[in-house]
Amino acid sequence: MSEPFFELKGSLFPLSVIRSHDLSVAGLRTSLQQKLAQAPGFFHQAAMVIQLTPEHQAVDFIALKQLFEQLKLVLVGVTGADTEQKQQAQQAGLAVLRLGQDSKAVATEPVKNSAEVPTELVPMHTKVVEQNIRSGQQIYAKGADLIVRGAVGAGAEVIADGNIHIYGSLRGKAIAGASGDTSKRIFCHNLQAELVSIAGHYWLSDSLQGDFWNKAACIRMQDDSIAISELY
Repeated sequence: MSEPFFELKGSLFPLSVIRSHDLSVAGLRTSLQQKLAQAPGFFHQAAMVIQLTPEHQAVDFIALKQLFEQLKLVLVGVTGADTEQKQQAQQAGLAVLRLGQDSKAVATEPVKNSAEVPTELVPMHTKVVEQNIRSGQQIYAKGADLIVRGAVGAGAEVIADGNIHIYGSLRGKAIAGASGDTSKRIFCHNLQAELVSIAGHYWLSDSLQGDFWNKAACIRMQDDSIAISELY
Protein backbone atom coordinates (compact mmCIF):
# COMPACT_ATOMS: atom_id res chain seq x y z
CA MET A 1 0.00 0.00 0.00
CA SER A 2 1.35 3.41 -0.94
CA GLU A 3 1.87 6.01 1.76
CA PRO A 4 -0.82 8.72 2.14
CA PHE A 5 -0.21 11.86 0.13
CA PHE A 6 -0.45 14.02 3.26
CA GLU A 7 -1.22 13.83 6.97
CA LEU A 8 -3.58 16.04 8.96
CA LYS A 9 -2.60 16.40 12.60
CA GLY A 10 -3.89 18.60 15.38
CA SER A 11 -1.41 20.99 16.98
CA LEU A 12 -1.45 24.00 19.28
CA PHE A 13 0.30 27.21 18.24
CA PRO A 14 0.54 30.49 20.16
CA LEU A 15 -1.74 33.22 18.84
CA SER A 16 -1.88 36.85 19.92
CA VAL A 17 -5.43 37.79 20.95
CA ILE A 18 -6.51 41.39 20.40
CA ARG A 19 -9.07 42.84 22.80
CA SER A 20 -10.25 46.35 21.98
CA HIS A 21 -13.45 48.34 22.49
CA ASP A 22 -12.83 50.07 19.16
CA LEU A 23 -12.69 47.70 16.18
CA SER A 24 -13.00 50.41 13.57
CA VAL A 25 -10.21 50.41 11.00
CA ALA A 26 -8.99 53.86 12.06
CA GLY A 27 -9.07 53.07 15.78
CA LEU A 28 -7.39 49.70 15.47
CA ARG A 29 -4.76 51.06 13.08
CA THR A 30 -3.65 53.61 15.67
CA SER A 31 -3.50 51.06 18.50
CA LEU A 32 -1.63 48.46 16.43
CA GLN A 33 0.89 50.95 15.08
CA GLN A 34 1.74 52.03 18.62
CA LYS A 35 2.37 48.41 19.68
CA LEU A 36 4.32 47.60 16.53
CA ALA A 37 6.61 50.57 17.13
CA GLN A 38 7.56 49.11 20.53
CA ALA A 39 8.61 45.70 19.17
CA PRO A 40 8.47 45.63 15.36
CA GLY A 41 10.56 42.50 14.84
CA PHE A 42 8.57 40.43 17.31
CA PHE A 43 5.24 41.13 15.62
CA HIS A 44 6.34 40.81 11.98
CA GLN A 45 3.89 38.42 10.26
CA ALA A 46 2.50 37.48 13.69
CA ALA A 47 -0.68 35.39 13.71
CA MET A 48 -3.49 37.19 15.52
CA VAL A 49 -7.09 36.66 16.60
CA ILE A 50 -9.67 39.35 17.40
CA GLN A 51 -11.72 38.92 20.59
CA LEU A 52 -15.35 39.83 19.90
CA THR A 53 -18.08 40.82 22.37
CA PRO A 54 -21.79 41.63 21.91
CA GLU A 55 -20.92 45.35 21.97
CA HIS A 56 -19.02 45.01 18.69
CA GLN A 57 -21.60 45.82 16.06
CA ALA A 58 -21.17 46.24 12.30
CA VAL A 59 -17.52 45.14 12.23
CA ASP A 60 -16.02 45.35 8.74
CA PHE A 61 -13.99 42.14 8.75
CA ILE A 62 -12.83 42.49 5.14
CA ALA A 63 -11.42 45.95 5.85
CA LEU A 64 -9.73 44.65 9.00
CA LYS A 65 -8.07 41.85 7.03
CA GLN A 66 -6.70 44.44 4.61
CA LEU A 67 -5.45 46.55 7.53
CA PHE A 68 -3.57 43.60 9.01
CA GLU A 69 -1.98 42.84 5.65
CA GLN A 70 -0.84 46.46 5.34
CA LEU A 71 0.78 46.26 8.78
CA LYS A 72 2.51 42.94 7.92
CA LEU A 73 0.31 40.98 10.34
CA VAL A 74 -1.78 37.85 9.78
CA LEU A 75 -5.41 37.97 10.94
CA VAL A 76 -6.29 34.29 11.43
CA GLY A 77 -9.79 34.62 12.80
CA VAL A 78 -12.06 35.73 15.62
CA THR A 79 -13.16 34.35 18.97
CA GLY A 80 -16.18 35.06 21.16
CA ALA A 81 -18.42 35.60 18.12
CA ASP A 82 -22.20 35.43 18.33
CA THR A 83 -24.22 33.86 15.51
CA GLU A 84 -24.31 36.99 13.34
CA GLN A 85 -20.64 37.84 13.93
CA LYS A 86 -19.69 34.25 13.13
CA GLN A 87 -21.44 34.39 9.76
CA GLN A 88 -19.90 37.76 8.88
CA ALA A 89 -16.40 36.63 9.86
CA GLN A 90 -16.68 33.41 7.87
CA GLN A 91 -17.92 35.32 4.83
CA ALA A 92 -14.72 37.38 5.08
CA GLY A 93 -12.66 34.18 5.08
CA LEU A 94 -11.77 34.21 8.77
CA ALA A 95 -11.75 31.24 11.12
CA VAL A 96 -14.05 31.21 14.14
CA LEU A 97 -12.05 29.93 17.11
CA ARG A 98 -12.61 29.06 20.71
CA LEU A 99 -9.87 30.36 22.98
CA GLY A 100 -9.45 30.78 26.70
CA GLN A 101 -12.78 30.54 28.55
CA ASP A 102 -14.51 29.88 25.23
CA SER A 103 -12.63 26.61 24.83
CA LYS A 104 -13.28 25.54 28.41
CA ALA A 105 -17.01 25.74 27.78
CA VAL A 106 -16.78 22.78 25.41
CA ALA A 107 -16.30 20.30 28.27
CA THR A 108 -19.56 19.93 30.20
CA GLU A 109 -18.35 17.28 32.66
CA PRO A 110 -14.99 16.09 34.01
CA VAL A 111 -12.99 13.71 31.84
CA LYS A 112 -12.12 10.49 33.64
CA ASN A 113 -8.87 8.76 32.77
CA SER A 114 -8.85 4.98 33.23
CA ALA A 115 -5.08 4.96 33.72
CA GLU A 116 -2.26 7.41 34.15
CA VAL A 117 0.26 7.19 31.32
CA PRO A 118 3.79 8.02 32.47
CA THR A 119 5.43 10.80 30.47
CA GLU A 120 9.04 10.41 29.43
CA LEU A 121 11.03 13.45 30.47
CA VAL A 122 13.44 14.71 27.83
CA PRO A 123 16.52 16.34 29.40
CA MET A 124 16.96 19.99 28.51
CA HIS A 125 20.49 21.04 27.55
CA THR A 126 21.98 24.40 28.47
CA LYS A 127 23.61 27.04 26.29
CA VAL A 128 25.90 29.48 28.11
CA VAL A 129 26.87 32.90 26.71
CA GLU A 130 29.85 34.48 28.50
CA GLN A 131 29.35 38.07 27.34
CA ASN A 132 26.89 40.93 27.03
CA ILE A 133 24.35 40.71 24.21
CA ARG A 134 24.41 43.99 22.29
CA SER A 135 21.79 45.81 20.21
CA GLY A 136 21.00 43.99 16.97
CA GLN A 137 22.28 40.63 18.22
CA GLN A 138 20.03 37.59 18.57
CA ILE A 139 20.87 34.44 20.55
CA TYR A 140 18.69 31.32 20.22
CA ALA A 141 19.08 28.26 22.47
CA LYS A 142 17.24 25.59 20.44
CA GLY A 143 16.02 22.74 22.63
CA ALA A 144 17.93 24.18 25.56
CA ASP A 145 17.96 26.57 28.50
CA LEU A 146 19.93 29.78 28.00
CA ILE A 147 22.29 31.36 30.52
CA VAL A 148 23.67 34.82 29.79
CA ARG A 149 26.55 35.81 32.06
CA GLY A 150 26.11 39.46 31.24
CA ALA A 151 23.46 41.96 30.20
CA VAL A 152 20.99 41.93 27.33
CA GLY A 153 21.07 45.41 25.83
CA ALA A 154 18.22 47.41 24.32
CA GLY A 155 17.55 46.16 20.80
CA ALA A 156 19.03 42.72 21.55
CA GLU A 157 17.00 39.50 21.65
CA VAL A 158 17.50 36.23 23.52
CA ILE A 159 15.32 33.22 22.73
CA ALA A 160 15.22 29.74 24.27
CA ASP A 161 12.99 26.70 24.03
CA GLY A 162 13.75 26.31 27.75
CA ASN A 163 14.30 28.77 30.60
CA ILE A 164 16.34 31.97 30.32
CA HIS A 165 18.75 33.10 33.07
CA ILE A 166 20.28 36.58 32.72
CA TYR A 167 22.96 37.51 35.27
CA GLY A 168 22.73 41.19 34.43
CA SER A 169 20.24 43.77 33.20
CA LEU A 170 17.55 42.75 30.74
CA ARG A 171 16.88 45.79 28.54
CA GLY A 172 16.06 44.02 25.27
CA LYS A 173 13.69 41.14 24.51
CA ALA A 174 13.61 37.74 26.21
CA ILE A 175 11.50 34.90 24.79
CA ALA A 176 11.37 31.65 26.80
CA GLY A 177 9.41 28.49 26.02
CA ALA A 178 9.70 29.34 22.35
CA SER A 179 8.57 25.84 21.36
CA GLY A 180 5.31 26.31 23.31
CA ASP A 181 6.16 25.10 26.84
CA THR A 182 4.31 27.34 29.30
CA SER A 183 6.24 25.96 32.28
CA LYS A 184 9.42 27.81 31.27
CA ARG A 185 10.57 30.97 33.03
CA ILE A 186 12.75 34.03 32.64
CA PHE A 187 15.10 35.04 35.46
CA CYS A 188 17.00 38.35 35.40
CA HIS A 189 18.89 40.48 37.90
CA ASN A 190 17.52 43.80 36.64
CA LEU A 191 14.22 43.99 34.75
CA GLN A 192 14.09 46.82 32.20
CA ALA A 193 12.87 44.78 29.23
CA GLU A 194 11.37 45.96 25.97
CA LEU A 195 9.44 42.68 25.80
CA VAL A 196 9.18 39.38 27.65
CA SER A 197 7.42 36.34 26.24
CA ILE A 198 6.68 32.81 27.42
CA ALA A 199 5.23 30.31 24.93
CA GLY A 200 3.77 33.08 22.79
CA HIS A 201 2.28 35.10 25.67
CA TYR A 202 4.01 38.46 25.94
CA TRP A 203 4.15 41.73 27.83
CA LEU A 204 5.66 44.91 26.48
CA SER A 205 7.65 47.48 28.42
CA ASP A 206 4.62 49.57 29.42
CA SER A 207 3.05 46.55 31.16
CA LEU A 208 6.30 45.65 32.93
CA GLN A 209 6.94 49.04 34.53
CA GLY A 210 5.46 48.32 37.91
CA ASP A 211 6.60 46.99 41.28
CA PHE A 212 9.38 44.84 39.80
CA TRP A 213 10.90 47.34 37.36
CA ASN A 214 14.65 47.78 37.91
CA LYS A 215 14.63 44.78 40.26
CA ALA A 216 15.71 41.15 40.18
CA ALA A 217 12.67 39.29 38.87
CA CYS A 218 11.22 35.97 37.81
CA ILE A 219 8.74 35.95 34.90
CA ARG A 220 6.44 32.93 34.54
CA MET A 221 2.99 31.84 33.39
CA GLN A 222 0.18 31.72 35.94
CA ASP A 223 -3.50 31.09 35.12
CA ASP A 224 -2.94 31.65 31.38
CA SER A 225 -1.28 35.01 31.96
CA ILE A 226 2.23 36.29 32.58
CA ALA A 227 3.08 36.90 36.23
CA ILE A 228 6.16 38.53 37.80
CA SER A 229 7.66 37.96 41.24
CA GLU A 230 10.84 38.92 43.05
CA LEU A 231 13.82 36.73 42.24
CA TYR A 232 14.98 36.65 45.87
